[in-house]
Amino acid sequence: MTFDLTPAQRAIADLPLDAKIFLRGRAGAGKTTAAVQRSLQLLDLGADAASILILTPQRTLQTPYEQAILAAGFAGGQVTFATIGGLARRMCELFWPLISDHAGFKNPDQPPIFLTLETAQYYMAHLVRPKLDEGFFESVTIDRNRLYSQIIDNLNKSAIVGFDYREIAERLSAAWTGDPAQRRVHADAQACATMFREYCLENNLLDFSLQLDIFVNLLWPEPMVRDHLTRIYRHLIYDNVEEDGPRAHDIIREWSADFQSALFIYDEGAGYRYFLGGDPNSGASLSAVCDEVIKMNDSFVMSEYVEGLSNSLNTAITKLPTEGIHGTFEITDIIAKRYYPELLDSIVAQTTHLLSESPLSPSDIVILAPYLSDSLRFAIAHRLEQAGIPWRSHRPSRSLRDEPASQALLTLAALAHPDWTLRPSHFDAAYAFMFALGTDLVRAQLLAEIVYRPKDLRLSTFDEIKPEMQERITYAVGERYSTLRNSILEYRTSNSLPLDHFLRKLFGEILSQPDFGFHANLDAVRVVASLVASIQKFRFALDLTGLRDLLGLGREYIAMLQDGVIAAQYVESWKSETDDAVLVAPAHTFLMMNRPVTVQFWLDPGSNGWVERLAQPLTQPYVLSRGWDPAKSWGDADEVQAETESLARLVRGLLSRCREKVYLAIPELGETGFEQRGTMLRAFQRVLQEMSE
Repeated sequence: MTFDLTPAQRAIADLPLDAKIFLRGRAGAGKTTAAVQRSLQLLDLGADAASILILTPQRTLQTPYEQAILAAGFAGGQVTFATIGGLARRMCELFWPLISDHAGFKNPDQPPIFLTLETAQYYMAHLVRPKLDEGFFESVTIDRNRLYSQIIDNLNKSAIVGFDYREIAERLSAAWTGDPAQRRVHADAQACATMFREYCLENNLLDFSLQLDIFVNLLWPEPMVRDHLTRIYRHLIYDNVEEDGPRAHDIIREWSADFQSALFIYDEGAGYRYFLGGDPNSGASLSAVCDEVIKMNDSFVMSEYVEGLSNSLNTAITKLPTEGIHGTFEITDIIAKRYYPELLDSIVAQTTHLLSESPLSPSDIVILAPYLSDSLRFAIAHRLEQAGIPWRSHRPSRSLRDEPASQALLTLAALAHPDWTLRPSHFDAAYAFMFALGTDLVRAQLLAEIVYRPKDLRLSTFDEIKPEMQERITYAVGERYSTLRNSILEYRTSNSLPLDHFLRKLFGEILSQPDFGFHANLDAVRVVASLVASIQKFRFALDLTGLRDLLGLGREYIAMLQDGVIAAQYVESWKSETDDAVLVAPAHTFLMMNRPVTVQFWLDPGSNGWVERLAQPLTQPYVLSRGWDPAKSWGDADEVQAETESLARLVRGLLSRCREKVYLAIPELGETGFEQRGTMLRAFQRVLQEMSE
């Protein structure tokens, strides 16, 4: 399998088997395409597939390599695709007897239990809830799930950056210049982090931070482990190094001398995962271990117009001159309306026009917002559906609790398990019927009010309903309800299944069938896949600790969701290459998908959400980075500089993934009803002002 490559890309693919190259350039310059061809070339030249390690900071970034190698159909061994966290887990599992005692685990002779983000938050919640009753975090007003996740994030930062987790509060407090009471919050966060780590050591639980700490501090220095890794892997391709953390770069820097060949790919102006510990400066330092640095500047994505806009905006945001043309920005690219509903109507109308008057497909268009609230997502989706335009959305930080599809499934699961003693309300039942039976909320509410009794979870038959009400609900809905009811009642009299098995059975036999609500709803199907995978991992973790019978898996899982624990990252939910649908997503999520589109709509550029960091009272990504001086205080000037750099990075990243056109969708009154005049909008105004002079 070969690609149509430029001479520069072909030169990368045809490098000698012993070359070590640092390849850098803007997004869209064809670096990954060249690297994919390089991986195929290594296999063509006889390199053992098992000797090739393809490393990325995020699993979803491996997709181009996986698809190309699979399509090429090479026989023999298998190429290893990994993140540094995945590699750490494999080594912890393989060499557990070597380090379990030295790592401080209370039961070193017992196997390790690896935690996902969800199960880590479950155990964190189990430990922190009693502390909240004791007065911990009294001054903090955020959802509990965000509180748990920020404590875990602090632990992860300590492992990714490379400082002792017992220094978290000290680092945060040293940089804090505001209300002294905040230092009490830092101390509480430290106490919870320490308590969690001690609990993990007592119960053989390994979250991401402990896996990485063990790998770096105990396994990597062991000659047996080092010999194992260097003997297996002879060729390295490390893509998007700028998005990975310093600890990953440290390992690869030491390891690089043992590779026969290495190709590092670095996106200039990126670093979108800084809030997860990504460090572009540390990534750039890997060029020192390479024989040559090669730069690719030409964009295969941006038109001259978009490149000019990118340069102009970068100058307006940073106040620094930028090389290159400044292009033009047509006034017709601005959609301005007074109210949000009018603005959304115009966006969908323009989308309809683009799809009907040009060769664009829905997947060529993306609608971006700084944040994507439930109401905004629904408003856009409803309009797209009315216009007959397929759409999809992705919000990785969104809890499964908030997904209508998972709400419906878990309500049906509660109805099927009376022993859980959960009693869904009439509204919950109506919502589940609406979603599962493919009807509207009015009919679903009528049905629920008549057939459902929360006190004993009774579901009466459709035949018991008065004929005039049957006609209002419709016999078609009644037939589907009868099928669903019979399935639930039959299950109640049988042996209970694990929750994930029950949902698979219910979805496969009933809900996915024609005329039922999940049959043609691909977005809901993706949620179901994530929900089932989430429950399965949760069940495995509790099975290994022996807590399953004690806690009652299904009920405990629902309680966890009610606490707002988010879903771990599921690769399927990120994949969009096969979906011919308009993407509706937060801007940073789109960046991490790393795929180009032809047209972008930027919704409400006057919102400060494009530039402001989320309020995180328990953590701080800049202060907990390797580049921060622990002796310094974080002041207003630091915040302004960080916001400026973040906005410039965001704008460059979005435009480098846009082929032809950007539409600014500007409401006079923002989503909350107030006038918006944020930094991004002011930058656009400066660009337009300079053009008119």
